[in-house]
Amino acid sequence: MVCFQLAASQGAGRAGLPPSQPVCVLGPRCSEWLRCCGGGEPRPRTVWLGHPEKRDQRYPRNVINNQKYNFFTFLPGVLFNQFKYFFNLYFLLLACSQFVPEMRLGALYTYWVPLGFVLAVTIIREAVEEIRCYTRDKEVNAQVYSRLTARGTVKVKSSSIQVGDLIIVEKRAPPLLSTGSCFLRTDQLDGETDWKLRLPVACTQRLPTAADLLQIRSYVYAEEPNIDIHNFVGTFTREDSDPPISESLSIENALWAGTVTASGTCPRRGIELRSVMNTSNPRSKIGLFDLEVNCLTKILFGALVVVSLVMVALQHFAGRWYLQILRFLLLFSNIIPISLRVNLDMGKIVYSWVIRRDSKIPGTVVRSSTIPEQLGRISYLLTDKTGTLTQNEMVFKRLHLGTVAYGLDSMDEVQSHIFSIYTQQPQDPPAQKGSAPTTKVRRTMSSRVHEAVKAIALCHNVTPVYESNGVTDQAEAEKHSLGSAHPLPPLLCPQVALVQWTESVGLTLVGRDQSSVQLRTPGDQILNFTILQLFPFTYESKRMGIIVRDESTGEITFYMKGADVVMAGIVQYNDWLEEECGNMAREGLRVLVVAKKSLAEEQYQDFEARYVQAKLSVHDRSLKVATVIESLEMEMELLCLTGVEDQLQADVRPTLETLRNAGIKVWMLTGDKLETATCTAKNAHLVTRNQDIHIFRLVTNRGEAHLELNAFRRKHDCALVISGDSLEVCLKYYEYEFMELACQCPAVVCCRCRGPVSRLSVLADLPVWSVRPAGDGGNDVSMIQESDCGVGVEGKEGKQASLAADFSITQFRHLGRLLMVHGRNSYKRSAALSQFVIHRSLCISAMQAVFSSVFYFASVPLYQGFLIIGYSTIYTMFPVFSLVLDKDVKSEVAMLYPELYKDLLKGRPLSYKTFLIWVLISIYQGSTIMYGALLLFESEFVHIVAISFTSLILTELLMVALTIQSWHWLMTVAELLSLACYIASLVFLHEFIDVYFIATLSFLWKVSVITLVSCLPLYVLKYLRRRFSPPSYSKLTS
Repeated sequence: MVCFQLAASQGAGRAGLPPSQPVCVLGPRCSEWLRCCGGGEPRPRTVWLGHPEKRDQRYPRNVINNQKYNFFTFLPGVLFNQFKYFFNLYFLLLACSQFVPEMRLGALYTYWVPLGFVLAVTIIREAVEEIRCYTRDKEVNAQVYSRLTARGTVKVKSSSIQVGDLIIVEKRAPPLLSTGSCFLRTDQLDGETDWKLRLPVACTQRLPTAADLLQIRSYVYAEEPNIDIHNFVGTFTREDSDPPISESLSIENALWAGTVTASGTCPRRGIELRSVMNTSNPRSKIGLFDLEVNCLTKILFGALVVVSLVMVALQHFAGRWYLQILRFLLLFSNIIPISLRVNLDMGKIVYSWVIRRDSKIPGTVVRSSTIPEQLGRISYLLTDKTGTLTQNEMVFKRLHLGTVAYGLDSMDEVQSHIFSIYTQQPQDPPAQKGSAPTTKVRRTMSSRVHEAVKAIALCHNVTPVYESNGVTDQAEAEKHSLGSAHPLPPLLCPQVALVQWTESVGLTLVGRDQSSVQLRTPGDQILNFTILQLFPFTYESKRMGIIVRDESTGEITFYMKGADVVMAGIVQYNDWLEEECGNMAREGLRVLVVAKKSLAEEQYQDFEARYVQAKLSVHDRSLKVATVIESLEMEMELLCLTGVEDQLQADVRPTLETLRNAGIKVWMLTGDKLETATCTAKNAHLVTRNQDIHIFRLVTNRGEAHLELNAFRRKHDCALVISGDSLEVCLKYYEYEFMELACQCPAVVCCRCRGPVSRLSVLADLPVWSVRPAGDGGNDVSMIQESDCGVGVEGKEGKQASLAADFSITQFRHLGRLLMVHGRNSYKRSAALSQFVIHRSLCISAMQAVFSSVFYFASVPLYQGFLIIGYSTIYTMFPVFSLVLDKDVKSEVAMLYPELYKDLLKGRPLSYKTFLIWVLISIYQGSTIMYGALLLFESEFVHIVAISFTSLILTELLMVALTIQSWHWLMTVAELLSLACYIASLVFLHEFIDVYFIATLSFLWKVSVITLVSCLPLYVLKYLRRRFSPPSYSKLTS
């Protein structure tokens, strides 16, 4: 979108746009516009203002669609996604096989009801998510906007907006400047929450009303759609003027989708919007725990095939042995529990609910409920610094002039210098005495301080906003209380801190618009400056500049400030810049270098002509503009250094110490310079006091990287500090060697690591299944999405990282409890739940194997109908699922002893060893119950069913009680409820169980003996293990 016109709106009383006085921009106000149809490759386009019928190509619709399915593809799509997994397909084939008479083993519902329950849960969950997506999409697509037409203003839905439409959009925003400028925010694109100034097309400012835009013959040439939200190349041309007017359009004239306030013609829509092109589809994350469970189920499937083959082999492959194999595969299908996936998925929902309800980490949001167990398996934590470890609130700390430095305790001296300058000659203010570059007279200290403070007060893009007694107009509000003003933040927060500091020392920014700046002196005199050019800060240039004209003297001055790495080559030679920048960085301060250059009138006119010509270029515009600006950036006078501090968040130090004691290695990624990053790492206790730090020397080629890696290899147990450039070189030539050494370090600091690509390169090479990034800005989103488990911190850089993360927290300190308590509990609970569900299925399968072997390897089911369904549902489901409430230690103990978390990193709660132990337990108990029932039954076969099934139910309930570490009242309710359900259902199970037999004393003592024999040895073993080889957590609870 490109700004066109704003009628003068002096005294506008609201932070928005009155319909009678619109701001015109090029494009609609939209949100995230996602997948929709469009034709062909994106091409440059010519858009005629207010005439969408003149479009030269077909464009996609301006709608969003976040749904995975539509009405016709929902059911087929959900079923396909379920049955593309082997085990769901396996159970489907089992159920379908029951339609073949030769393979039927029992009632159809025995197989179809469990499968139908699993599918119903999945379909309902998907349907709820799709309905929510549809509702959100419909709400956004139905938003009403005002479109300028020849008949006046017409209301249209956002889905009806076409390329070329003139759209008026009203949305609450900071007050607009009377010169036609407006502000926007791109926090949902790049994480920046600061307001950015956008400028209108100058030649449309003279039009009386917005409707006159439809009367002129004008068009916009726009580049092809691309993902770059920090640049825009286009031109505006008016053909009906004499001569035709052509004006360049850049990022300063552009307003992307998802921003605040605009009206204009729409050059792009739908999937061509840059907000959409910057939106990647996050991958579906599967935790290591789920893969381990899948591996165990594959082992169970192998066991199923082996047992079936053994049964047929013991029959000497007689008759139609291939049918017997299939019947045995059906008969022993319980070896693979169909309820395992449902139990684990429901457990994940419980874990997510518990995390959200934790009052000690308020505001925590679980956006991905599929990987809570992964919180208990984190080995590496990649964290951003600004806004994640720090508060992202800048405080001015230091002003350095080369020969003298002023800190917080000496700011009154700076204030006295400014006061003396403006009170010595009140009729002849310093602005009128500006010194030319040729002046050789040594300036006084007051003059040097004044020049530095004035440069800081002018070189920025902060706009003061006044709200006094309902008056929002700048000129009127200045007559009221100064205390009602507050700065509107520009691109970087440090600029606000600098402007607020200049106000504290006496030079106050009282007004600013597109073309002028006003400063107030200690004597209440207003200094007026005209803004001739403004060069905004970019991450590529690492500096910003402004050219102003003093209205009282006509003197033109070029001010610039930026990072020391770029300013060192721009300012005049000096012998203190590098040393003092390093000293301030070692104190943890962010350093900016401030410089100026006086320009003659002829010199500026020549520059302006070349600058305007470069801005009109369509091809290589950025390069040409940068070349022209660089022609001024030579031999500038160094004025001062400024240092601002970004303070650490509360409890960052104890949180990092907790993570370190838990065996988690923390990597900090920051864009700060090496000294600042090292100081922050020490202050945050990322690096312990007695720990050595190895600073990786800057390398540019393979040979230097090889030598530095050899030097690093000789260091042991030291933290690593490396720059982003050196990191890229090492990963390019010695990826494996570098990562092997870096992963052994207790902590790693990557400085000058600004872009998402640099952070992704670090993430891509860390050991898989062990990484958890934490960030708060738009540049952290790609790192969070590509990680195994990402957490976003809701900071001052916006909510984009938080929205893209799997888990969202409000403060970094909450990360400790999220991992130590919830991550640990989720992993241990799921491990116990999965193994117990497998035990439950193996136990009944072992009984079936014993039963078949006793009766000459016949493929006859032991339990049929409701018994087989009820066993894994109403009889044992609630006690088994209650394991999701179990915990071995209290949350306070888990936080106090983070070493308990370290035990989980080896995966011991769910391993081949524990799996084998549960398999042996299942075989023992299943065999004991079955052989006991066969030995103790007297006459009828139905007595075997009654004795064995009752013993099986009681054994499972007792095993749950044996597994529980800490009882919850719901666990007791689940145990008693399940037992009551079984006893009550015996009345209705006369088809399978002899009701009169179960009421006899013979039945009771036989069941008691069998249950005792199956469970008592395990209770004894558990007691002996706790007595002679207790686990680590039991020592803390005893």
